[in-house]
Amino acid sequence: MVSFVIPAYNEALFLGPTLQALNAAALAAGQPFEVVVVDDGSTDRTAQVAQENGVRVVAVNCRQIAAARNAGARASRGAMLIFVDADTVVTAAAVRSAIEAMQTGAVGGGCAFRFDGQVPLYGRLMQAIAVPLYRLLRLASGCFLFCTREAFDSVGGFDERLFAAEEAAMSRALGRQGRFVVLREHVTTSGRKLRVHSAWEVLGLLVRLAFTGSKSVRKREGLELWYGERRKDPGKVRS
Repeated sequence: MVSFVIPAYNEALFLGPTLQALNAAALAAGQPFEVVVVDDGSTDRTAQVAQENGVRVVAVNCRQIAAARNAGARASRGAMLIFVDADTVVTAAAVRSAIEAMQTGAVGGGCAFRFDGQVPLYGRLMQAIAVPLYRLLRLASGCFLFCTREAFDSVGGFDERLFAAEEAAMSRALGRQGRFVVLREHVTTSGRKLRVHSAWEVLGLLVRLAFTGSKSVRKREGLELWYGERRKDPGKVRS
C-alpha cells in the first residue's frame, strides 16, 4: 500500500484541489493507497475539507512540520510513504515514477517542482537554480518527498529538532541508507510565499540559514516564512 501524508495548518483554501489531484494520480497508478491529512491545530475548515474529500484526518497540535509529518507516518499503514504539502498539486506521472523507484530499490527521493500563478522574477530564478541543484545534491524539496517505510523507520523519521529544512536533513539521512533519486517529473506547488513576502524577506532568510546552518532552524522564532501569520495572496486563489 502507498500512504500519502499531508501536513496541514489552515490550508482549507488549497487542500481540496490538492486532494482531488492526489486521488486521481493515485488511482491512475493502480496501487492500493490511503491519504492521511495531519491537521496541526488549524483554526479554519482544514479538517472539514479533508473529511469532505473522504480522507483520514489525524489531529495534532504541535505547530511543527517535521512532527506533523511523523505523526501522519505513524498513523499510516503503507509500505511506501509519499509526503505532499497541502498546497501542492501532484501529477500522475510523478506519483507513478515515485512508486516505481521504490519498487525497484530506491529508498526514497523527490522530484522537480514548479510554482503556480505569477511569481516575481527572483522566484523564477530561484526555481531555475533550485531544481537542477536539488538533483545534483540529491535533495528532495519539501513539497514532495517519498521513501519506503523501512527506510523511514531506519532513520527515525523527520528530525523533530528542526522547524525548517527538515526535508534536506531527511534527504541526507535517506541517502546514507541507499539509493536516493530526484525524479525529472514535476509537481506544482504554491508560489504564495514569493508573492506575499518581499525578496528581502525571502532571500535574507535563505542567506541567514546558509550561513548559520542548523542553529537557525532549531526554533520557530525567525522562521515566519513558514510559521508567521498568513498574508492574503493577491495573485492566485484556488477554488
